Amino acid sequence: MKATLAPPSSLISLPRHKVSSLRSPSLLLQSQRRSSALMTTTASRGSVAVTAATTSSAEAPREGIAEFYNETSGLWEEIWGDHMHHGFYDPDSSVQLSDSGHREAQIRMIEESLRFAGVTEEEKKIKIVVDVGCGIGGSSRYIASKFGAECIGITLSPVQAKRANDLATAQSLSHKVSFQVADALDQPFEDGIFDLVWSMESGEHMPDKAKFVKELVRVTAPGGRIIIVTWCHRNLSQGEESLQPWEQNLLDRICKTFYLPAWCSTTDYVELLQSLSLQDIKYADWSENVAPFWPAVIRTALTWKGLVSLLRSGMKSIKGALTMPLMIEGYKKGVIKFGIITCQKPL
Repeated sequence: MKATLAPPSSLISLPRHKVSSLRSPSLLLQSQRRSSALMTTTASRGSVAVTAATTSSAEAPREGIAEFYNETSGLWEEIWGDHMHHGFYDPDSSVQLSDSGHREAQIRMIEESLRFAGVTEEEKKIKIVVDVGCGIGGSSRYIASKFGAECIGITLSPVQAKRANDLATAQSLSHKVSFQVADALDQPFEDGIFDLVWSMESGEHMPDKAKFVKELVRVTAPGGRIIIVTWCHRNLSQGEESLQPWEQNLLDRICKTFYLPAWCSTTDYVELLQSLSLQDIKYADWSENVAPFWPAVIRTALTWKGLVSLLRSGMKSIKGALTMPLMIEGYKKGVIKFGIITCQKPL
């Protein structure tokens, strides 16, 4: 299942509100705050960039993704905190860890991703960061605090953007981080601005993986680093043209609930980066390290607090909870893989 470049006409977007390409992070952040009121979610439908069975979820509009996170983000924050992504565990970790243990694993996911990409606290080059698919801004605030960098997060969800900005203010970080509604496939930034381009579990929502990667590369500064952490399907074996029907059916059922288009593999991402002449391309399969995560989410959802919150949050959250066992099945059967892919833009 190979990723292919989609024609430019496959996206019909609102005009991009360009941000000044001045390399002063403070000026850039100020410009973002001035322009944030003008930003709107694009109404485009990207063409699927990888071959897969046609499903209603693969064609889901961006409005559907925004509505899903508008409804479910509050529930997630109430139970799991402000990091809306998998935790990173030792392979022999138990699902019976305390809630604080699982939240520590989510922080560890950020740290392990930075370490794998070679981005350390001694790395003085990280001055400005974009968090693509920022959720309620947990990664942005963490990275801003760690590196003293300025971070700009983008999301399709107005509820997430507002909550992220409110949390930044409450944590006295509003001078360092800013969040707005914008489309990852048509980012409102000039070329070559960001020292670190961060995508933590947002790639799975992108209907055109090739355009997604090209946008990440476009906004990365020369010498900058890109980190993509995402759900993937297994790499195809030599001679395979597609997943087996039962595998595709499993993914389609997950897609229907989580507003996901066609999945791709880590190999697809690597080949896209290679086609764009990126350097120091590295990837890894962390499926074993995230295995305890979904069972832990289910266990939490079955507590009294979890059930009450789930019923209060709405039907999309309930459907999401009912789909969680499919994620576990996908990991156990090796259909779903949790991948990290990182690279550097040439100077």
